[in-house]
Amino acid sequence: MAVTPWEDELTRQLQEKFGEQILEFSSYLGQNFLVARPEAVIPILEYLKAEAQFDYLVDVTAVDYPERPERFELVYILYSFERNQRIRIKTRIPEGFRPATAVPVYPTANWLEREVFDMFGIEFQGHPDMRRILLPEDWTGHPLRKDVSILDMDQRWVRQHLGIESGQ
Repeated sequence: MAVTPWEDELTRQLQEKFGEQILEFSSYLGQNFLVARPEAVIPILEYLKAEAQFDYLVDVTAVDYPERPERFELVYILYSFERNQRIRIKTRIPEGFRPATAVPVYPTANWLEREVFDMFGIEFQGHPDMRRILLPEDWTGHPLRKDVSILDMDQRWVRQHLGIESGQ
């Protein structure tokens, strides 16, 4: 993996402000990211928005590593129009951990966090409307988790709502 250290004025400012709350500053193929402790994510997002002009939350997503104690890696992607720069804020959380919502900082986090909930089952503490956004409310499971096949997941719903056997 071609991960290299990320060092610039922004990383120095963040390190000074957040210290050991930020575990890593790196770049992968020119894409800058930091890894932070879960409790530091919202303060880092607030700082980046207010002090570093990262005014657009591009995405919130997750990656499932079922074999790790901190099963999920949450990824927040920010963009600064002023800087013409994109960065990622990553954090690792265990199954059942409820990270704080980013909606008060970036209102667009509302639907993005709902998608993460729908696909991975990660509930965001303080979210104003934590419910499915892509799948039906009575869907069982979370399709982007790696421990259950999507083919197994949808059998009951397809039978019940469409009256057919899944063709998969």
